[in-house]
This record gives sequence, structure tokens and C-alpha cells, in this order.
Amino acid sequence: MQWQVHGERQVYTNPWVNLCLVDVQQPDGQRLEYHVVRLRHLAVTAIVDDQRRVLMMWRHRFITDTWGWELPMGLIEEGETPEQAAMREAEEETGWRVEEVKPLIYAQPANGITDSEHHVFRARAGEYIGPPTELNESDRVEWIPISNLKAMIDRREIVSSGSLIGVLYLLLDEALT
Repeated sequence: MQWQVHGERQVYTNPWVNLCLVDVQQPDGQRLEYHVVRLRHLAVTAIVDDQRRVLMMWRHRFITDTWGWELPMGLIEEGETPEQAAMREAEEETGWRVEEVKPLIYAQPANGITDSEHHVFRARAGEYIGPPTELNESDRVEWIPISNLKAMIDRREIVSSGSLIGVLYLLLDEALT
């Protein structure tokens, strides 16, 4: 059962988010305006080292007024591939240059309201090149044993969708190998 789109108009726009009203017809024939949030796409990097640890950032999110562990992530810039964005964001936010960037999982975390795409990559820790250049991203950056991730999820210490999707897939990878 596919919805039919008759048109779309922007209600609000800026470089990060666009709020649109989309004229849709549902399969039962009802026609209505549906709110859609159009976002720039995101690259997330799960950096794993030889000791089976993942590099995570402890940060505050003012919108929910909560603290949590997150993987390095950021918006994909114009002309940049998701892989390039993942590598750039990892370096800017953690100070680590990564190697062997491979797709881990792709997700559309809230596709009933937004078109946001999350491209999650697994990368091998490369070289530490210095402190993060993004000073507003986190309070600290730490290597977390993969074996600790499930308990951290259970304690709601990892809740960001990009991070949660990435670490859950890392756990699945570990369980299957």
C-alpha cells in the first residue's frame, strides 16, 4: 500500500534542516498534509582497535538534557562521500586517523517523519594525531571494550540512534565470529 505524493512545500529551511508539508493521499483515499523533516545525511564511525575496543565520546545533548556515549559522527558535506565524511569526523572529533573504513550498516532511523540516512562504518584505529579539533563535541574520548557495550545499552548510556545502531551491529558481528 503506497501513499501517493501530490506536492510539497517548504515551511522552514536552513543549512541543517528543512520542514516541509507534503500533500499525500493515503491508500484509503484520504488526502492530507503530512509534516516531513528533511535532514542532511550522517556518517558514523565505529573505530575498533586490536584489543577489541571501540572509541567513544562522552557528551551532553542539550535537547534532551542527557549525557551519553556516542560514536564519532557528523553531517556529510557537499561533494563528500559517506566514507570520506566518516574518516573526517573521526579525526576531528577524536584525534584518531582511521584505516580500513568499511560499511557496517545503513539505517533510516525515523523514516516515518524524516528522510535522514545514517551511514555507519567500521574502521580500524590508525594513528593518533593529536587532540580533537572539534572542541564542542565531547568531554572525553575513551576506548571502551566491546564486551561492555551491552551493559552500557541496558543502562541507557548509549541511546543516540547512530551510535546505538553501530554498537548493536558491532555486537552482532562479534557474536557471529
